[in-house]
Formats: sequence, structure tokens, C-alpha cells
Amino acid sequence: MIRRATKEDIPTILEIFNDNILNSTAIYMYKEQTLEDRLQWFEEKQASDYPLFVFEEDGEVAGYATYGSFRAYPANQYTVEHSVYVHKNHYKKGIASKLMNAIIEEAKVKGVKTMVGCIDKENIASIKIHEKFGFLYSGTIRNAGYKFGKWLDLVFYQLDLDGPKIPQEN
Repeated sequence: MIRRATKEDIPTILEIFNDNILNSTAIYMYKEQTLEDRLQWFEEKQASDYPLFVFEEDGEVAGYATYGSFRAYPANQYTVEHSVYVHKNHYKKGIASKLMNAIIEEAKVKGVKTMVGCIDKENIASIKIHEKFGFLYSGTIRNAGYKFGKWLDLVFYQLDLDGPKIPQEN
């Protein structure tokens, strides 16, 4: 079941996030986040009206998806960067695809024009799921990060949606 996240989901979201920090190159951070960090992040998502969905299985959060500002300039307001993470105990169950579908549909409803995925070049599973949903390769920033003793390349994938026909310039 996919539903909107609540404050009660944040500890499990934090667990998923921190596992990715410590054990993958999906997040270019070194240190685990605290519960306060993730609660503040949650409040900022709420205040900005950005979606945060969780996939619940047997009463347990098995993954989450969200998006937020791609760049904090007014002209970029119709472009978002999204994230989808699945708990390590729930890999290969199709949860990422279900969450990806939910976040794309929400972006369409909200009038998003372009969704951007920033993916570590070696994260083939993430690249494949983006391609499955019609995201197109948009470029690479070589040596964009350094983690686990090596330089990392960051690839960009984008999905163009209908978005607003005549956007407002605010």
C-alpha cells in the first residue's frame, strides 16, 4: 500500500536513509543523519507542499519516495529532483517501481514539467528503473563525488511531463 508519510514513519525512513549513506553510493554523504535532521526535513517537505510517499507492507514501511526543488531559482520551479529508496529487507519486490509510479503521477497532478534523477553511474538498478519509466539520459558529471576511496561519476536522467502550458514568471 502506498500512502502519504506521517511523522511516525520518520524513524524507519531515517533507517533506510542512513543505510544508504553507510553502505551505498546512492547518497553522497559520509555521516548518518539524526532523527532531528530527518524530522526537520519532513517539516520542510510539508511546508513546501512536496510529496513524501511510503510503501507499507504488513504494517511496516518498506520504502519511500519524494521530490523537491531541483534548483532554488524561480525559473526552475517546474523542475524537481526525485528520490526513491527501498529498505534493504525489501529489495526485488517491485516496490521501487510502485513508488516511482506514484511520484510521477503526483508530479503530473502538481504541474511539474521535468523530473530529474541524479544517479551514481555505477547504480545500474536505478538507471534501469529510470529507463523503464521513460527517463532519458541527460549527461554525466565526472568525479562529482568521492566516497569509499574512489571518485564517483553522477549521471542525470530526465522525464519530461506535460507541465504548465504557459508558466507564470514570478
